Amino acid sequence: MLEEQVFDTRRHEREAFHCGVPALDDYLHKFAAQQTAKGISTVFVLVDDAAPSKILAFYTLSAAQVDAQQLTAMERKKLPRYPVPCFRMGRLARDIESRGLGLGEVLIGCAVDRCLHARNLVGAYALLVDAKDEKSKAFYERYGFIPCADAPMTLYLPLG
Repeated sequence: MLEEQVFDTRRHEREAFHCGVPALDDYLHKFAAQQTAKGISTVFVLVDDAAPSKILAFYTLSAAQVDAQQLTAMERKKLPRYPVPCFRMGRLARDIESRGLGLGEVLIGCAVDRCLHARNLVGAYALLVDAKDEKSKAFYERYGFIPCADAPMTLYLPLG
């Protein structure tokens, strides 16, 4: 069974993870633990309970904000005119061996669920993502993410 866990260098084999995007591999191998320790982001991994040390996929969450002018006109009517607090999913990747299993969709669901729970403690309007290319942008749009007005590669998903 798949399980989402907070990344732990003592339990999870980060060096064995390879998604095919060097920047994402390097992040997990070299920087994830440091950034978590410094409070910059939190890394969540997806593992199978049959092999709990093997990272199948991961994503990061951190605090963020978006200028209300980046949102749709209908949303701006309901919001203050200053930057709106949000969560940011900074990275999302799945191991090459896990392609085609729908883990990207699982991770988005996990991230949204985690943000909804955190929203009970800390105010946040939406989940932001930065698409690296048009293919990534289309992926996020399939799940309801909306491009920001002046930065269409940054997308948001209202959490309301």
